[in-house]
Amino acid sequence: MANGDLQDDGDPLTGAVWRLRSRGCWAEAADLVAERDGEPGAALLRAMLLGEGCLYTGEGWERAEDALRAAEAVPTDDEGRGAAACERGHLAWASTLLGVRDRTDEARAALGRAAALLPPDSPRRALLDYRRGLLGEYLSDGPQGAEAAYRRAHAAAAARGDLLLLSGTWRQLGGLALHSDDLGEARRAFRESLRLREELGFLVGIAPALEALASVESGREAERLREEARRLFRMLGGVPRWLAPRLGIA
Repeated sequence: MANGDLQDDGDPLTGAVWRLRSRGCWAEAADLVAERDGEPGAALLRAMLLGEGCLYTGEGWERAEDALRAAEAVPTDDEGRGAAACERGHLAWASTLLGVRDRTDEARAALGRAAALLPPDSPRRALLDYRRGLLGEYLSDGPQGAEAAYRRAHAAAAARGDLLLLSGTWRQLGGLALHSDDLGEARRAFRESLRLREELGFLVGIAPALEALASVESGREAERLREEARRLFRMLGGVPRWLAPRLGIA
């Protein structure tokens, strides 16, 4: 189950889960997935959805932990164990990033375990590299230390056609370019990230993409982008919550 596997593939349940997820209804999406308990990957998908909800809302940690433990308890191969470790690392990273509890060591160990378990040709490698980049940028080495991981994830996502992950790697690479004062490259990357999220209909990710692009624009265009981001933020019930200060929303 890579990131792109969660997009609408024509299967009615997959489509329903994607639509709920893209509108910030992670708990409801996880409840739908629960209807397929016993199917390969269902427990891991529930854990991923609930973990993503924690990152966007700052809530639901206990339920996400329960779902993750359930996924880890499912008998599986190295691929499945590596995927579960990747989810544990990401949840621990999110908890640390949002100031819930410092779980940096747990995040680092879990992502390292995922790297050891996942085969070199695993489709989950791209998502793992992306998350190792996030860990490095925000909790360890700083922006430049994360670049190699982001670029590996970017190339793999492009090769596999994982457009949602590609929108994420564009976003992070844009941030690195901005950190290096390369405004032209940052603007190009942020525009690509926004374009992909709009094409996919990933509504909960559009407001952050608009705000990122506004940070490298000026004048009326920057304010137009921020105002659109505020509109979407309010429409979706105030998610992602960490975006509120950047948009000037109390």
